[in-house]
Formats: sequence, structure tokens, C-alpha cells
Amino acid sequence: MLGVRVPPGLPTFVGGRVLSCIPKRGGFSLLEKLKLTEIKQFLNEVKLEMRKVSWPGRKEVYGTTVVVIGAVFFFAIYLGMVDAILHLGVDQIFKLFR
Repeated sequence: MLGVRVPPGLPTFVGGRVLSCIPKRGGFSLLEKLKLTEIKQFLNEVKLEMRKVSWPGRKEVYGTTVVVIGAVFFFAIYLGMVDAILHLGVDQIFKLFR
């Protein structure tokens, strides 16, 4: 054989449960362990937890956005100046060896 593997077939669902999926060599697949009701329960719990999250207000989001944009411009200018100075220095060093 050339070592070519045939991919497993698609799962078969009946009544919210998986009847067949990946061949049973090393145990159960994830799809076989989950039930449709468990998935619904999980999504409901996620919705409840998302209601508990304290979301930042408009003023706080605006303030942090201004700080981030300011920091980006500051470091862009700073690194541009450092790059220009290093470029001039390296050019002077190469001119010495011509």
C-alpha cells in the first residue's frame, strides 16, 4: 500500500443522537458523546453568563481608544526617528570604507 487513508463517512443523526460516525477503534467520537439537549443547555448557560458580564461604557471605550491610537502614533514617530538616525550612521560607516 502507499499509505493512503480513506476519510471516515459523515455522521448519521436520528432523533438528535449520532448513530454512526468515526469507526470505533479508540473509543467514542465527540459527536457520539454529545446530545442535542446538552448542546441547548450549554448555549443557555452561555447566554446567562453573558448577561453577567460588565461591559464598558461608551465613555470608557472612547477613552481607551484615544489612548491606543495616541500610543501607536507616538511609537511610530519614535521608531521612525530611530530608524532614520541608524540609517544615517550606517551610511557614514559605509562611506568610510569606500
